[in-house]
Amino acid sequence: MAKVFGHIAGHPVSSCFASRADLRAAGLHSPRIAGISGNGREGADSVVISGGYSTDEDFGNVILYTGHGGNKDGRQVGDQSITAPGNAGLLRSELEGHLVRVIRGAGSESPYSPAAGLRYDGLFRVESHRSVRVNGFLTFQFRLVSVDTGQVPIDARERGGEEDVTPFHGDEAHSPVPRQPSQIQRAVRKSAVTQRVKEWYGGQCQMCLQFLSVPGGLSYSEGAHILAIGKPYNGPDVVENVLCLCPNCHVLFDHGARYLTDELGVVDGLTHEQIRELRTVRAHRIDLRYVRAHRRRWVTES
Repeated sequence: MAKVFGHIAGHPVSSCFASRADLRAAGLHSPRIAGISGNGREGADSVVISGGYSTDEDFGNVILYTGHGGNKDGRQVGDQSITAPGNAGLLRSELEGHLVRVIRGAGSESPYSPAAGLRYDGLFRVESHRSVRVNGFLTFQFRLVSVDTGQVPIDARERGGEEDVTPFHGDEAHSPVPRQPSQIQRAVRKSAVTQRVKEWYGGQCQMCLQFLSVPGGLSYSEGAHILAIGKPYNGPDVVENVLCLCPNCHVLFDHGARYLTDELGVVDGLTHEQIRELRTVRAHRIDLRYVRAHRRRWVTES
């Protein structure tokens, strides 16, 4: 079953469920037991937090979520691996920016947990991760941050102490960054389109031919639209308009420091000299209409 990264139609935030079977039937969380739904190839689309790991910390809009593995009856008794499917899935979602559904279950000490059953509490972004030693064993902790505005962080006084403002990385305390609500409109990219193009190239950049490797044996690449899909260009979100690029080449291409010839040569936008040929595979039929539109944006041709 294809993963859905986002809300599930018919099940708004705060929907309650009596059991994991009900969650699965609703399409919110597919594993019958595991707390993480995901793998390193696609990413993680949902997690359940219900007190299974004593190192989980729930602050409402921010959750420090402990990865999968090495746990017995709430106690860490072995090392975790970043290549375990659930952990690799959360790492992939961090890299790709996939949103993760968070379901809270009864049994946790968090004041945000429901009194009974399970409750869908909205979409969170995997902001970062770190490794932590628990009882001498290696574990992974993922920082999940809510993208929904309706949830309010817990008041520190309700916890009987001062609010923890220690940064996720480092030891120096800091004050929270002031925030204000805003509305953003953006074109929603079809992850299936960019994922297909990236799979054709195995994560290798079509321009510089580099692979970017990250922990856990994963690779990182980006789907770059040739003709931008945002206004005023309104390019289509189709494989014929997408390249597989590393972050550096993506930025250079988006700002005209790289462009393509009709023969798919990669040209330096400063010197206008061809650097190399774009790597292509038979399945990827790049539409020259989008190549020409991108080039016209940056190059005056006689």
